[in-house]
Amino acid sequence: MPSRPGETLAVRLADIAAALGGELRGDGERLVERIGPLEAATPTTISFLAQARLKPLLATTAAGAVIVRDDVAPVVLARGASAVVVADPYLAFARLTRWWAARTRPLPAPGVHPSAYVAPGAQVHALASIGPFAVIEAHAVLAEHVVVGAHAVVGEGAEVGPGTQLRARSTFGQACRIGARGIVHSGAVIGADGFGFAPHEGRWEKIEQLGAVRIGDDVEIGANTCVDRGALDDTVIEDGVKLDNLIQIAHNVHIGAHTAMAGCVGVAGSARIGKHCTFGGAAMILGHLQIADHVHISAASVVMSSIMKPGQYSGVFPIDENGNWEKNAATLRQLHTLRTRLRALEKKSSP
Repeated sequence: MPSRPGETLAVRLADIAAALGGELRGDGERLVERIGPLEAATPTTISFLAQARLKPLLATTAAGAVIVRDDVAPVVLARGASAVVVADPYLAFARLTRWWAARTRPLPAPGVHPSAYVAPGAQVHALASIGPFAVIEAHAVLAEHVVVGAHAVVGEGAEVGPGTQLRARSTFGQACRIGARGIVHSGAVIGADGFGFAPHEGRWEKIEQLGAVRIGDDVEIGANTCVDRGALDDTVIEDGVKLDNLIQIAHNVHIGAHTAMAGCVGVAGSARIGKHCTFGGAAMILGHLQIADHVHISAASVVMSSIMKPGQYSGVFPIDENGNWEKNAATLRQLHTLRTRLRALEKKSSP
C-alpha cells in the first residue's frame, strides 16, 4: 500500500484476481501499477475488454494483463499477457476501480479539524471525519465513518448515515436525511427551497417550503446538482439512485430505487418516477407526471405526459415509444423531398 495518496501502487496480479473472484491465467507474480485503457496500456497496466467490437485492440495493446470473458482469454495469452477471466468484465472493472481507490485514496482520519464548527447539540460519531472550515449545525446527527469535506455544511437537525461522504463545498440542508454509503459531490445542494410562489396582484408571494429531502442508501449525487426540499411532504430519492452533475430535482419529486440520470436532466415538481429507470443527458420531465418502472428516456427528450408502460422512449415532438419515434423521425427527414414531389405532381395534374 502506498505511504501517501497518489504514490505508485504495485500489486501482484494474483492478488487482483483473488479480489475479483476471477480465474487467473498467466503469471500471477506480474506486478500491476495502474488500471488503464487498452489503447494506452503499458506492461504494468491491467485493462479490460467488455465489448466484442473492441477485440481487435488486443492485437496491439501493450497491457500486461486484461480482464476478459473465457472465450477471449486465448487471444490475450497468445500475445504473452495474462488474463483474469470473469463472467462480466465491465462489472469486474468497476469493482477493481473501487478496490484500487481504497488503496490509493485513503479516507481522512477520524476527527474534527480545528477550523471546523460543530454546534452544541450536534451528534458527531467518534469515527466521523469533519474537514477544514466545515459547519455542523445544532442537532445534526452524523454516524460512524461519515466524511464531511472542507467548507461543507450540514444543516440543523439533518441526519447523515454510516459511511456517507459529503464532499467539499456541498450543502446538506436542515432536517434532510441520507442513508448509508452515499456520496454528495462538491457544489451539490440538498434541501434548498423548492420553487413555490403564489401570484397576487402582479407580484409573487413566497410559499414556505416546509418539507425536507429523504435519501436512501447507496445514492450518489453529482457535482452542482440540486435537490429541492418539499413544499409540505418530503422530496424522496430511494436506494441506489445515481444522479449525474448539474441535475435539477424539484420539490416533492419521488424517484424510485436504482434509477439513474445523466447530466443536465431536469425534473419538475411532484413528478413520480419509478424504479430502474434511466434518463439520458438533458432529458426534461414535466411536473405532476407519473413514470412507470423500467422506463428509459433518450437524451434531450421532453416527457410531456405520464408513461405507464415500460420501454424506451425518445423525442421532443411529442414523446413516443422508441420504435414509433424512429419511424416518424425517418419520415420527417424526407418531408421536404416529399413536399417537392407533391408540388410537381400537382402542377402536372392541374389543367
